[in-house]
Amino acid sequence: MRMTRRSAIKLLAAGAVSPALKFSAEPMFKGTWESLKQYRCPEWFRDAKFGIWAHWGPQGAPKQGDWYARNMYIQGSRQYKYHVEHYGHPSKSGYKDVIPLWKAENWEPETLIRRYKKAGAKYFVSLGVHCDNFDCWDSKHHRWNAAKMGPKRDVVGTWRKLARRYDLRFGVTEHLAWSYDWFNVNKGADETGPHAGVPYDGNDPKYWDLYFKPHPENEAAYPLHPSALFKRHWFERVKDLVDQNQPDLVYTDGGAFDEVGLQLIAHYYNANLRWHGGNLDGVYTLKNHLAKTKLIGNFEDGAATEDIERGVAGDIRP
Repeated sequence: MRMTRRSAIKLLAAGAVSPALKFSAEPMFKGTWESLKQYRCPEWFRDAKFGIWAHWGPQGAPKQGDWYARNMYIQGSRQYKYHVEHYGHPSKSGYKDVIPLWKAENWEPETLIRRYKKAGAKYFVSLGVHCDNFDCWDSKHHRWNAAKMGPKRDVVGTWRKLARRYDLRFGVTEHLAWSYDWFNVNKGADETGPHAGVPYDGNDPKYWDLYFKPHPENEAAYPLHPSALFKRHWFERVKDLVDQNQPDLVYTDGGAFDEVGLQLIAHYYNANLRWHGGNLDGVYTLKNHLAKTKLIGNFEDGAATEDIERGVAGDIRP
């Protein structure tokens, strides 16, 4: 039965429903800063002083660092030299050819989760998608994903099931917004040497759903001019990550991603209310690098849980 605002008030007055469930016919949160500031961080996160994050995806296959997908396209970098020596020149053998090498054949997720639990972790966080534009879950909106390629397993979903089995809170991370510019170096070419001027494989239209269509910016920074199509694609994929895994924590690498970012945060809060019977039990983190506002996305205090990377708070935060 659909509950109207008036009937909800009557039931609330009679003690029939909790305050958290009132007006449940309407979403509590909307995609505006003002609406999102109704948020309150849950007690479980306040009390959980220690969590462990597995930053693990296809870039782990070469064992050369988590920025491999970018640096292998930068002539002269350590990863570029490694790639040419072991896999060939990126005009022919690119990141698309690294992905199948990530087979996860020695992955023992339950052993690891047990170890994390024994170490005292209260929550575990899985990489959802890094700046390499590869989804580590069974993505509905992106063919480049772990269920179809590489290990051919839903890595995030596997982590989730085991974390919950061992009574750990579960989180996911997304760095997708960065990828639009960060990964665009794959459109380049060597400036010197025998392959000078030969386009890297990111110029092949067959792979633009991984490498993106050509656009001007290729800095290792939050995108300044992302296309409307990419922003919508970002929303669909991160929403899918959230909906499939119902995480207790969502980490986004930066601030809110324009209007679609605010919509995603509102969607997560409202979904979390449904998952927990009207109690908001989730954490969505944002960064607040005021000196780099144009490079890190938007932030307003109170709308989410502030994440401080490479720094510390000056006092005890509420």
